[in-house]
Amino acid sequence: MMPNRNLGRSGASVSLLGLGCMGMSEFYGQADEVESLATIHRAIELGVNFLDTADVYGRGHNEQIVGRAIRDRRHEVILATKFGNVRDADGRWVGVNGRPEYVRACCEASLRRLGIDTIDLYYQHRVDPDVPIEETVGAMAGLVKEGKVKMLGLSEASAATIRRAHKTHPIAAVQTEYSLWTRDIECEILPTIQELGIALVAYSPLGRGFLTGRFQRPEDIPADDYRRNSPRFQGENFYENLELVKGVEELASEKGATSAQIALAWVLGQGENIVAIPGARTREHLEENLAAAAVTLSSDELQRLEAIFPRGVTSGARYPEQAMRRVNI
Repeated sequence: MMPNRNLGRSGASVSLLGLGCMGMSEFYGQADEVESLATIHRAIELGVNFLDTADVYGRGHNEQIVGRAIRDRRHEVILATKFGNVRDADGRWVGVNGRPEYVRACCEASLRRLGIDTIDLYYQHRVDPDVPIEETVGAMAGLVKEGKVKMLGLSEASAATIRRAHKTHPIAAVQTEYSLWTRDIECEILPTIQELGIALVAYSPLGRGFLTGRFQRPEDIPADDYRRNSPRFQGENFYENLELVKGVEELASEKGATSAQIALAWVLGQGENIVAIPGARTREHLEENLAAAAVTLSSDELQRLEAIFPRGVTSGARYPEQAMRRVNI
């Protein structure tokens, strides 16, 4: 079964590898809802007890899928969802909202879509620069007192914001992008949460699939896939990053593993307070990812990966310019 790690100092423990459910609704091309439900069920069967969704994924559709999948298995999972990113009726991103009244309204809506009474881990998806973090987290803490939420988290917050939030109410987990090709949190954020006893939940630990070696040309990305808009997947950036991935593929071949498993093993090896939530839309990809829990990297292999992917080597920003303005606030 899947090993567990503590979710900060919350008293809860979650599987070393969780399941990111975002792609089951949108962003990565057309998804198969039947296969999505089967993938969630298979994850639970294999010992995954940590599922991640958000109100903004599919504008509520993703929470509905997850809710259906766990309807008769609620006691087997730690369920995380998020609020804060705002989209209009056409799906366009229109901003971030951290106002207390919005926090409560979002929580109530998520509970209805998920079909549950309590959210295990509730994140602020993006920090609202126009609302003091103390006000937003204070409202989230009110939900804890009412029994509607068990634990609180932040996503893509700066070290300073994390400290202020943690003083208002204990933060169990900080979710942020972390992988071989996204390592900027190692400067301030990772040391801060380690000091405070907060867990790191690493999303996109496979570099949105790039680190798997799946894409060999920009044209390999489906036309309706949002990665086409990512600077790292475009033009010369794509091919420069592809050269880096070849080094990971070589190590994977030598170890009898896949590139995805090496990339995940590296993330999990960066600290005992780290769990990863790779996305998977099929049982095949899920099972490949979960096998990474059995992959151990030696100190020499870790040094080899460090030489391939030193901090800052990746070409291109991880999000388009407008989206980058909403991270590390």
